[in-house]
Order: sequence, then structure tokens, then C-alpha cells
Amino acid sequence: MAQFFSVHPEQPQPRLIKQAAEIMRKGGLIAFPTDSAYALGGITGDNALLARIRRIRGVDERHHFTLICRDLSDIATYARVDNSQYRLLKATTPGPYTFILEGTKELPRRVLHPKRKTIGLRVPDHPVVAALLAELGEPMLSSTLLLPDEETPLTDAEEIRERLEKDVDLIIEGGACRGEATTIIDLTSGTPELIREGRGSLAPFGL
Repeated sequence: MAQFFSVHPEQPQPRLIKQAAEIMRKGGLIAFPTDSAYALGGITGDNALLARIRRIRGVDERHHFTLICRDLSDIATYARVDNSQYRLLKATTPGPYTFILEGTKELPRRVLHPKRKTIGLRVPDHPVVAALLAELGEPMLSSTLLLPDEETPLTDAEEIRERLEKDVDLIIEGGACRGEATTIIDLTSGTPELIREGRGSLAPFGL
């Protein structure tokens, strides 16, 4: 049965954030709000966690997981980024975007796309996520909380509790999310390629 924390959406309580980080460090899977929709997340290197997320999402090993990072210094550690890519990232983060980039050797192979060796990377603009990342001291592995055969991700913590309380270890209620998925941009080819249009504007990429 999942624990349920109600946190302030702009000034999350440090005590609850610390408890949430401890749950993740012990291999726990959490549902948490972002600047687009709710997401599933946990510690990057946990193989059992990957399997749990895939089962909830109904996806296979080709699913692109996302690393949620505090800032661009983290992104440079986990992805290969050239000058032009970095300029685009700097202009659009933090924000509701997920970028597909080539992963570095700092990442476990199992979190990368099996053929392309790529990873989704994201810097959300949300105080709860920022607090979690600061407490953890490392990126979170995540995936949008979009259930099989549904077109829109979950945005309400009470609904998540009703539907997933036996599948996750913690649900963080931090106010309703906007209900739009992130815009996904593939930057691996040198020219930005739209994978999914979401909340983030396409204007910075000339798309």
C-alpha cells in the first residue's frame, strides 16, 4: 500500500522531501508532480525499478526512459552534448521538454535505448522536483505517468492513489498538474527533430 504525502506545491516541507528521498534510496517507486503531468520515478541504477515502471506503463525495453536533472551540469555528465545542442538546452531549460541525446558511459546500459544508446533528459520547472533532486544529490530515472491505452497522462494525486496504490511505494500530492505531456525533441542528428508535441513551444527549435 502506497504512502501518501501532501506537500506544499511551492515550498515543499523538507521533512517530507527527506522521507521521499529515503524511500527512493531503498529502491522505492514514487509518483510525483512535474510542470507537465505526474511521473513515476526512482533511483537510476535499480533494475527492479525499471521492470516496475515498464509493467505499469505497458511498454517494452525499447521505451525511452528519462533522466530528470537539476540543471545542465548534470546533463553534461550523462549525455554527449555539443555547443549547438547546449545552446538549445540552455534556452529551453528548465521547462516542459524532454530531449533525446546520446548517453555517456556514466549511465547503466539497461537505462539506454537498446539499439540507439540514447536517453531522454529533462530539467523540469517545478519546486517539488527541484527539492527532491537537491535532497537526492543525483538525477532521478522517470517516465510520464501515462497508463496503457490512455491518451493523456494522470494529473491528480487522488486518482493515482485509487488506481495505483498497490503498484507504487509513495504518491506525492503537490497540487494538480497541467495535464499535458512534455514536448520531446530528438537532438542526436544535429538538427532538432520533433518526436512528440506537448506543452513546450516548438518555436525555439524552428519547428
